[in-house]
Formats: sequence, C-alpha cells, structure tokens
Amino acid sequence: MTQKCSGKKRIISFDLDMTLLNHKNWKIPDSALEALELLRRDSVIVIASGRNMDHEMSAMYKELINPDAIIHMNGTRVVAESEVLYEHFMDKERLRALLTFAENRGISLGLSVNGGDYYLNPDQVRAFDVIRWGESQRSFKDAWKLIEMPVRTLVYIGGPKQAKMLQEQFPDFKFPMFSDKMGADIVEKECSKAKGLLRLCQYYRIDRKETIAFGDSMNDYEMLQEAGLGIAMGNATDNLKTVADYVTDNIDEDGVWKACRYFHLI
Repeated sequence: MTQKCSGKKRIISFDLDMTLLNHKNWKIPDSALEALELLRRDSVIVIASGRNMDHEMSAMYKELINPDAIIHMNGTRVVAESEVLYEHFMDKERLRALLTFAENRGISLGLSVNGGDYYLNPDQVRAFDVIRWGESQRSFKDAWKLIEMPVRTLVYIGGPKQAKMLQEQFPDFKFPMFSDKMGADIVEKECSKAKGLLRLCQYYRIDRKETIAFGDSMNDYEMLQEAGLGIAMGNATDNLKTVADYVTDNIDEDGVWKACRYFHLI
C-alpha cells in the first residue's frame, strides 16, 4: 500500500444514510455541507457507507460531498485519492449456502447491481419498498445469477427476528440492521467500516486516536468503537448509542453541525 502524508490533523468518517443524507427529503442538510467545507481545511473527509458509492444512485452524493476517501460497502472496498487500497469478494460457497437457506425459508435477500435487482422472494422486497418509498420500481432478476458475479455484500429485507436467525445459522456473516429495522446489510466477518478506517489511518499516516466517526446504524457499530471519537446521531439505534462517546441531535436538527461545534472542530 502506498502511503501519503496528507498534512491533515485527523480523519473524520461519515456514514451516509440518515447521518449525512436525510431520507425524509433525500437531501444533505445545508448545515452538514457547511460543516464539511470547514472541516476539510485540516481533516481528511471520508464517506463510510454500506452503499457502493460509485453506483448511479449514490454518485450524486459522492460528488456533492467530495470526500478524500471512501469506505464502500461496509469496508469491502476502500479507496483513497482514487487509489484502491483494499477489495474483498464474498466466498462463493458461503454465498451458495446462504442463498439456499434463504430460498427454502422464504427469506428475502439479494443485491441491486448493473441495473438489475437480484433478490430471492421479490414480493416481500416490493412490499417493503412501498412502505419505505410509496412505490417499487425494481427490475427483478434471478438471484442465483449472483453466484456468477463478483459479490461484495448483500442486503436482507425483513425484520430483526429473521436477521437474528440468519446470524445464528451463518456465523461467518454479520447482519447489522438498518436504523429503521426493516432490513440489514450482509457482510462477511472479515470486513467492516472499522477495518476500512484503520486502512485509511495507515495510508494517511494518521494515528487511530486522531479519528472521528459519525453514524446511525448497526453497520457503524465497530467503526464508532474503533475511532478515537465515536459520535452517534440522535436518530441512531439505541444499541449504537451505547458504544458512542457522544450522542448529537437528529439529522434534521443539524446534528452533524452541532457535534462539530461542540468539539471545536469548526
């Protein structure tokens, strides 16, 4: 791995959804954007997301935030200054076993990639889309095609009970629930946003103690633990708040801006 001396004091890592991006209006609050501009003077700005930030549905937010580095898909791909520092693809035998178990039990999981939605039990996915967004415009395809693709992470659609069952059945995977408890990321235990953050510390030659992480969901849990300062949004899950060093206000109450002011970062 190439190393870079950035001359910056710290690394500040932000989850995207419901940390920077408000799902009520699909906008990043003006106060958060202003905070980012002030922070980048002396801090490395990082997006740490369960999303592939290069996907067409996410690229607009990447361009708006203009991060120095990105932890994509829960740490399965880490990019800094356009250099790929790390990539991980899901083990095919693990993937096959997971798909078989889910299909036999009517569990919805899969992945949206290359313009297609490769999900088992798509009716449940449609139903959850309607609850979330009022409609579903997905183009569903055979989920078993995922075996032939390079898969980094998956998405589970459903409640906490089935997610817990999957976790017990497949200990090589993690199933961190979304903050709305209507689904979860599926990622192999080898990867996390926290490990992505440590890779960026190595790249930028910045000590872990000089890192700050913002988040709201359980896929931020390890990152908030690992960071020198872990900040949970006011709208975060209760479990995440228990490991945070500080809980700020909700996203629609200028939580990012207020936390940055509280810690004299801006």
